[in-house]
Parts: sequence; C-alpha cells; structure tokens
Amino acid sequence: MPDAWSMKGEYFEACNCDVACPCVFLSDPTQDTCTVLLGYHVEKGKSGTHSLDGLSFAIAAFCRGNMLKNKWEGAIYLDQHATEVQRRALETILTGQAGGVFGVLAPFFGKVHGIRSVPIEFHVDGKKRSMKIPGVAEMRVQALTTSDGKEVKITNAPFGAAADVSVAKSERLIVTDYGWKWDVAEKNSFFAPFSAHGP
Repeated sequence: MPDAWSMKGEYFEACNCDVACPCVFLSDPTQDTCTVLLGYHVEKGKSGTHSLDGLSFAIAAFCRGNMLKNKWEGAIYLDQHATEVQRRALETILTGQAGGVFGVLAPFFGKVHGIRSVPIEFHVDGKKRSMKIPGVAEMRVQALTTSDGKEVKITNAPFGAAADVSVAKSERLIVTDYGWKWDVAEKNSFFAPFSAHGP
C-alpha cells in the first residue's frame, strides 16, 4: 500500500492550442496534435512522514488528436534537489501508483519516455509564471485580464487540471527532448494554485 500523500502549491501549463484550449471541454485540440508542458511547485507537501516542501516537478505530454480518445506520450522531470527518498515518493505519486489526480491521469499515457532528475527553475511573479529546465524546456506565460485588470477565469471545466484556473497566453513554450522539438508562442496557458492528495 503506497504512503498517504498531499501537496499544495502553484501549477501552470502551456500548450500549442489557441486560447482558450478546447481540450479542457472534451473537444479536439485546435491543432492536429496536442503538446503540453505542466509545471508544479510544492509549497507544502508530504508522502508518509517525508516532507516534499519546496520541490518542483514537470510533466510533458504529446497526443495526436482528442486527448480523451488517443493515448499520450509523456515524460516526467523531477527536481534535482530531491533526496532519494523524495524522488521515489514523487515517482510513485506521478506515475499514478498512489492514487489521487495523478492516478486518474495515468491510464491516459500509452508511453512514458523517461523519468529523470533535472534542475528546475520555477517562478511566480504577479500575473506571470515561468519555468526553465536548462537544455530541455522553458515556458513563460502571462495572465489575460479584463478591462479592469481582473484575471480571466475558467471554473469547473470537465477536464481541467484545477477547478478554478486563470487563463493566460504563452510568451514562449520550448521543449527539446525525446525527439520532441516544440517551439510555440502566443498560445494557450492556464495557471492556478493546486491541492492534491492520495491514495
């Protein structure tokens, strides 16, 4: 039986769909394929008795066509600052073996190319988010706002990563790994605080 776990922190993603991504409404992507990078920073977390505070991780996914009808390819990137115990805990959680939201997502993946430890730079600055994995990936996004400066929100989308997300637009999304060469800008992004637990 996997250890009980919980995480709270910040999440954001960027993909190659036009704003706002129709995949979260169970529709086809605006392109023939979907390329998405999700970044997470754990402000407070634990697995069993082990702290996960301060760690970051990222998940890259590629899918041909509708994300509910076709299997995804993926890759998982873990914070190089994680200890061996923390790394094993994150691997168990993110591959779905410990239930929760990642347990729900795991069956969508037909192939995971790899899980590896990397340096991850994760930043939150007001209405901006950025993440960099040197030599592998980079994404920078900024929230869309109304005329009075409020963030544009989507609430309770049927396939969203969080119940209440801010809609953003990417300044840049780059992933160069496992044969992928993504380089897009001015496309969809979402960000939100996240909270997850399992099993």
